[in-house]
Amino acid sequence: MIPAKGYAAQEVKAPLAPFDFERREVGPHDVAIDIQYCGVCHSDVHQVRDEWGGSIFPMVPGHEIVGRITRVGEQVNKFKEGELAGVGCLVDSCRTCASCTQGFEQYCEVHWVGTYNSVEMDGKTPTYGGYSDRIVVNEDFVLRISEKLAPERVAPLLCAGITTYSPLRQWKVGPGHRVGVLGLGGLGHMAVKLAASMGAEVTVLSTSPKKEADAKALGAQKFVVTNEEEAMKGVQNYFDFIINTVSAPLDLNAYLAMLRLDGTMILLGVPPEAPEIQTFNLILKRRRIAGSLIGGIQETQEMLDYCAEHNLMSDVEVISINQINGAYERMIKGDVHYRFVIDMATL
Repeated sequence: MIPAKGYAAQEVKAPLAPFDFERREVGPHDVAIDIQYCGVCHSDVHQVRDEWGGSIFPMVPGHEIVGRITRVGEQVNKFKEGELAGVGCLVDSCRTCASCTQGFEQYCEVHWVGTYNSVEMDGKTPTYGGYSDRIVVNEDFVLRISEKLAPERVAPLLCAGITTYSPLRQWKVGPGHRVGVLGLGGLGHMAVKLAASMGAEVTVLSTSPKKEADAKALGAQKFVVTNEEEAMKGVQNYFDFIINTVSAPLDLNAYLAMLRLDGTMILLGVPPEAPEIQTFNLILKRRRIAGSLIGGIQETQEMLDYCAEHNLMSDVEVISINQINGAYERMIKGDVHYRFVIDMATL
């Protein structure tokens, strides 16, 4: 076994603190990575606090990992020592179900293995994430990172980037489409950048007028303050798509009314309670509500290559590992611009 160190929560809602553990030895198909940066996702907070249920402790969070390869297994042919590489939300899946064989490992029908707060395919070995100094991952779940991009700004692409890229590609968003982005946070700011780069007209929907300048700097053409009645009236029956990144309680009906005929609202955030939907809001314009979950490995690599080609990266605030508990509190308050990233050299 390989000794490792990181930060972990020992129980529900416990503060993160130093934690020593072990990684497996590098097998024939494995890649060992020294972690340089790890993004901080809001889902890290949800899972550390067991807000979704089923959390496994001790927990080392982190699924937005970028680092240097230090060793490869004897049968690995995709990667070499010294290369920059990434690990996202998945580190394994069954590989054989209908979803996996189509490249949709995130929808594995047997068991997909999360980078942390999960168990390996053996059903018992816990996984530990990227708030740590090193990780060992099967080569099929390792991603190639361009040397052209700043690695600390690439890290959040491995969750926030792919979570927004995947639905934009699934619904073939492009020139001529009107896209509303609901919520301008870690996910929302990437949705704006990506949709704008694809040629769509992008409007940010926010309760905060202070975010208008940022929204337009990110690529949005329009900005609507959603608690202003006249502004809301101006975008009724307007959008082809609304990318909903909000995890707070929200009346979806007001936003469904903004969709045109055959318009689609794509849910990325997970509110604490199920929303109530007025059925006529859907029926009268043949509107749809859909959901989307991260992306498969092939699509995640496609996203990383696309971002390298278009010079797209997340806007980040780099922190040291000993600032992580304060960062969680700030993130809950929305006080981050737009993603925290841990410099793992501070571990």
